[in-house]
Amino acid sequence: MKIDFLTLFPDMFSPLHQSITGRAERAGIAEIRAHDIRQYTKDRHFKCDDVPYGGGAGMVMTPQPIVDAVRAVDPDGKARRIYMSPRGRVFDAAAAKELAEENRLLFLCGHYEGVDERALEICGFEELSIGDYVLTGGELAAMIVADALLRFVPGVLSEGSADEESFSAGLLEYPQYTRPAVFEGRSVPEVLLSGHHEKIAEWRRKKAEELTALRRPDLLR
Repeated sequence: MKIDFLTLFPDMFSPLHQSITGRAERAGIAEIRAHDIRQYTKDRHFKCDDVPYGGGAGMVMTPQPIVDAVRAVDPDGKARRIYMSPRGRVFDAAAAKELAEENRLLFLCGHYEGVDERALEICGFEELSIGDYVLTGGELAAMIVADALLRFVPGVLSEGSADEESFSAGLLEYPQYTRPAVFEGRSVPEVLLSGHHEKIAEWRRKKAEELTALRRPDLLR
C-alpha cells in the first residue's frame, strides 16, 4: 500500500516510520511519504494561506498550491483522496478495514481555519473525521487513520493479531494479563492459567460483553 500526505509540516510524520508501521515500510508492505505543500506554491514567499472572503477569524489555505501538489503527487488520479475534516464521515473500525483494501491513499492535511472549498471540489476529496472535536491541523488525524488502517493490511501484524481486539466483533476487548501470575497481591484469573481453551474463550467473551455494557452500551444497541 502507498500512502501520501500533503501537509505544511512534513516533519510531523516521523512517528509513522517507527514501530509497527515503520517495520511494514521496511518490509515493503507500505510506502509512506509526506509532501510539503509549500513546495508547490507560486507565491515568492512560499505563502499558502490568506484571509477568508466574507470575513472571520484566522486564515484559509489557498487552492493553488493544494491543487498543484495533488496533480504532482497523483497525476493519474489512482489514489483515493481524503481530506481530514471535522465535518466528514466519522472514522471507525469498519472504515479502517475499507481503506485497508485500497492500493493507494492520498491524505490532505488542512491547517488554520481549513482549506478553500474549490481545492476539495477540483481534486475530488472525500472528507473524514476522527471525532467531534477540532485539532490545530489534520496531521495528527491523518496519522491516526493511517496507523489504524495499516493494521488491517496483510503482513503488517502477526496473523490473527487484529481478530480479537476492541471493535473486531462489535465489543470492547477483554482484559489481558501476562507474567507474573501474582503482582502486588493481584492474581491473574485462574481460568487463564487452566489451559482449557473453551473455558478461556467463554470467560473472554463474558468479560468483553461486561466491559462493553459498562463503558459503551451504544455498541450493544
